[in-house]
Amino acid sequence: YEIAMAAVMKKREQAAAKAKRDAVEQAKQKRRDLRERKAQLKSRNDWVKEAQAEFNKFIRLRDASEPCISCGEINPPMLHGGQWDCGHYLSVGSHPELRFEELNAYKQCKSCNGGAGRYAGKNRTVSQQYRENLIQKIGVSLVEWLEGPHDAKHYTIDQLKEIKAHFKARQKELITIQENTAC
Repeated sequence: YEIAMAAVMKKREQAAAKAKRDAVEQAKQKRRDLRERKAQLKSRNDWVKEAQAEFNKFIRLRDASEPCISCGEINPPMLHGGQWDCGHYLSVGSHPELRFEELNAYKQCKSCNGGAGRYAGKNRTVSQQYRENLIQKIGVSLVEWLEGPHDAKHYTIDQLKEIKAHFKARQKELITIQENTAC
């Protein structure tokens, strides 16, 4: 009798464990399906924003040990959204074809990147400083290439997904390298 009861109990436990595994798998599948449905609803502009966010995050990680490209500040005041931005030498608005060009983007403090546009005098100074420091960093020929004409780029949603994945993977690489050098 005890052997039979033990076998029944074991079967019940196995059935309960299987039911739990099935429920977990079913919940995972529901989340996957929901994620896929949400992705299908995203517009091209949504994908541009997501790819840009990953690119900006990558630039901030890449330049983590560097000072602000414009003013040389190492520890700026904490402003809304953090201390640092990804500052584009040639703005995304005026040069969208350079939006994801790594040579066109460097770590910049919030006051140089965001606050400069309101004041023409400060904006001119910040831009001049950015250009001078960029020439020291990458050379005059590459700065002139950035300033030169470029073909317009019209990214498809698939290309934007690839760009997002590419910069997300590069972030992981940088984090791994930074963790290994910190040890």
